[in-house]
Amino acid sequence: MKRTWIAVIALAGLLVVPALALAHEGHSEKVLGTVSSTDGKNLMVKTIAGKTIMVMMDAKTKVMRAKEKLTAADVKVGDRVAAEGALEKSMLMATSVQLGTAPAPAAAVKK
Repeated sequence: MKRTWIAVIALAGLLVVPALALAHEGHSEKVLGTVSSTDGKNLMVKTIAGKTIMVMMDAKTKVMRAKEKLTAADVKVGDRVAAEGALEKSMLMATSVQLGTAPAPAAAVKK
């Protein structure tokens, strides 16, 4: 009987630990949306759900458009972004920012 209880408690512990690891703040999250403003290395992103989240970038943040490496200065208002990093409150410390592909030039659009 005692062995059964030990096995049950051990199994419960194995199930609870991964859930606790996922529940804490600071783990990697992804934010999808459109850049509503930019201030140097900080972006305000309006998400698909309508929330506004500050995305902070530093020297380690990778900014990409497709396979092209960019800088924080290349991010413009209106760009679609997918930012990934640690989310705390309504701020994301981005480890990577992926920009949407640029729209086709007006001259190339067939009428």
